[in-house]
Amino acid sequence: MSETTAAQPAVPNPAVQPAARGRAYDSAFLRACRHEPVPHTPVWFMRQAGRSLPEYLKVREGIPMLESCMRPELVKEITLQPVRRHKVDAAIFFSDIVVPLKAVGIDVDIKPGVGPVIADPIRTKADLQRLRPLEPDDVPYITEAVGLLVDELGQTPLIGFAGAPYTLASYLVEGGPSKNHERTKAMMYGEPELWAELVDRLAQITSAFLKVQIAAGVSAVQLFDSWVGSLAPDDYRRSVMPASTKVFDSVADLGVPRIHFGVGTGELLGLMGQAGADVVGVDWRVPLGEAARRVGLGKALQGNLDPAVLFAPTHVVETKAREVLHAASALGGTGHIFNLGHGVLPSMDPDALSRLVAFVHEASAR
Repeated sequence: MSETTAAQPAVPNPAVQPAARGRAYDSAFLRACRHEPVPHTPVWFMRQAGRSLPEYLKVREGIPMLESCMRPELVKEITLQPVRRHKVDAAIFFSDIVVPLKAVGIDVDIKPGVGPVIADPIRTKADLQRLRPLEPDDVPYITEAVGLLVDELGQTPLIGFAGAPYTLASYLVEGGPSKNHERTKAMMYGEPELWAELVDRLAQITSAFLKVQIAAGVSAVQLFDSWVGSLAPDDYRRSVMPASTKVFDSVADLGVPRIHFGVGTGELLGLMGQAGADVVGVDWRVPLGEAARRVGLGKALQGNLDPAVLFAPTHVVETKAREVLHAASALGGTGHIFNLGHGVLPSMDPDALSRLVAFVHEASAR
């Protein structure tokens, strides 16, 4: 794609026009998802509701992570904390990608300093029988929490989310976090039929989990594929993309924008754009202009300030943020959501995030 082509405004996808999502419909965030003009570039942060906030640490004290995801009033409070403090343009629902696995009976726990740990990993065809379909009645706390939040947020959109099939599969097969994903890839390469059935079941569970959130009132959904950057493009296309596409297709007609994000996915951006999302998240390793060229027209972009920049002096943060805004402006001026290239880091100064939101709003005001 030439630079001239990349700078052309994308044509909004009619399928993305949201259903009546309350007062949030005309928000800057949803307008950007739809490639419509915005009063300012919308900004939110992945992991904005969490460990960087002292008020979060206070309300979570003594409560295990998965238990906290199942307490609607607590979920409401945690989700609202960064909206109050930072004045971001969207709230991200407080939950965890393994919640639906827990809901269908998988013995999973989130261990501090480690992450999700699976007591009995899934590595054989017989193990797959433990992955039953997810029903709305399995997660009543999700429906209740979303309802509470939508009532409280008003014009601020609520983003629902789920883990993508590949990342969930990696946790299930490895038994926990992995640097090399050797067991996961061994199954994918050596037992392709077993792998295909595993990610297909996970696609069904993920789709059902997103549908519950949409039915309850979220304004958009994001599919997190945290580990997919470990794959080569051909492996992604053959062994992962069909399952992710199945998830996106399952909610395509439900009237909410669909966001796709992964870490270290520069070589996969084109394929991730083809998988079915309306917005593609970009990490900090790929400039927005190049990301737009790889993703192609018709997709909004989300990103992509390096989270580590927030530890630098304020004038440096503003300079780097302005570079992101200028790169987005060069692409046509619509269809950009400002975000970090990954999540908020636990030791990040919350005031730095608040200053960044204010700067982005002021610098991009139209």
